Amino acid sequence: MSDAFTVLWTHDTCRALSKTGRVGERPPVAFSGVHSSLPAWSGARVGDEVYALHVNRCVVFVVSRMRVIDRERRDCCGTTPETWQDPAFPGHGDWSMLGAGGCGAAAVHVDATPVRFDTPIPGDLLAGLTWRNRRGQTRGLKYVVDNRLERSASLQGFYRLTPESSDKLAKVVGNALRTVA
Repeated sequence: MSDAFTVLWTHDTCRALSKTGRVGERPPVAFSGVHSSLPAWSGARVGDEVYALHVNRCVVFVVSRMRVIDRERRDCCGTTPETWQDPAFPGHGDWSMLGAGGCGAAAVHVDATPVRFDTPIPGDLLAGLTWRNRRGQTRGLKYVVDNRLERSASLQGFYRLTPESSDKLAKVVGNALRTVA
């Protein structure tokens, strides 16, 4: 059975996606890292889903749902850098803002929904989302006040959703996709 995770994309990442014209496009890759500046996708396996989230003015948006295809370096990634000055993934330069230059970055190839910034998670749903750790303990979001996220600290990182919360986010994304079609 596959799992689902969330990852928070920062304002800088989302601004770069918009500025470079990636809105409406499907990212073929995301990046995992070994440093806290780039979330480690260590728990994700092939077939798992990852919901890229963004917080803007206390509202949480689903930017893209990505299904992990593989976590290997492929030909599409480009040549392996020979020096620290060389780009790490020249074949994915269009998506480098997703972390290609991060410390110890590794490519995670994905099948994703188009990048968009107009799919909010309803506030009543937001307050009920839960995540579980490897020991099976669950937690909700901190700092949800009046169905708005006052601080994004509890979203920063790469976290496994409970199956119930995964189903709820899948419905949010499914409804948004239907309204576009």
